[in-house]
Amino acid sequence: MHKSIEIDEKIFQDAVKFYGTVFSLPPLASKIYAYLLFDYEKVGITFDEFVEVLSASKSSVSTSISLLLNAELIVDHNKMDERKRYFFINDEYKKIRFEKIVQKMQDELKLLDDLDQFKKIMTMDTTKEWKLIKLF
Repeated sequence: MHKSIEIDEKIFQDAVKFYGTVFSLPPLASKIYAYLLFDYEKVGITFDEFVEVLSASKSSVSTSISLLLNAELIVDHNKMDERKRYFFINDEYKKIRFEKIVQKMQDELKLLDDLDQFKKIMTMDTTKEWKLIKLF
């Protein structure tokens, strides 16, 4: 098995479990992501290395890579004069992830504000109805 990077098996398994849960990734996508965490030198990992190191089918690796790329968890680059694509952890993802979290919180706050406004309107309408009923 040819590996361009060295990994610690326990840390790798912990990362697979953790990121699989945090990002709701299928097992192979989580393994690919965890494997890329060990690419400290940012040399990039090729498709063929994932197939070989993870003992997975090409179609499964392809599907998992597409999922990770679409989720913006990883990025890919071609090196000059090579057809191979090299995959890397997306260093910008932490920023993207927290922006998404903040956006969800803002959306929830707006929803709760809208609900409060509706509640106030309903309370005012109910109070007016009671006043009208007492008049008659």
